[in-house]
Amino acid sequence: MDTLKLKELQSPNEILEAYPIMNQLRTHLDEQTYLDLVLEAKEKDHYKIVALMDGEEIVAVTGFKPMITLYYGRLVWVCDLVTDKNNRSKGYGKKLLSFIHEWAKENHYESVALSSGLQRADAHCFYQNKMGYEKVSYVFKTVLNK
Repeated sequence: MDTLKLKELQSPNEILEAYPIMNQLRTHLDEQTYLDLVLEAKEKDHYKIVALMDGEEIVAVTGFKPMITLYYGRLVWVCDLVTDKNNRSKGYGKKLLSFIHEWAKENHYESVALSSGLQRADAHCFYQNKMGYEKVSYVFKTVLNK
């Protein structure tokens, strides 16, 4: 029997329940900073955070937001996608990205895009070989007020 279900996290308590999984990707964030950023992003950027649940256990989490840019047009940007280290290679990432693809189509967005750290070679193979993503650019960043 399939015990997997998707759940959009709404309340601060629900969002905090996903922190141990999200922290595996966003190791630089303490719990309070994570919560503050998610709540602000939900309010200002229409950020959505969705957990993949196996029964009552969160096994993977994604965060995404709709955007409009001149380069992409109407797109959904995947900000975060992480499967618990003890539950990898079970199709959970594919299930979450497929959910985002469907959400984007239902809400009239034309594409889905994401960036992935240079060191994450396994993730790049997943995006390209299993999900059909193309490598289309590099992402550059600078930190202000160093």
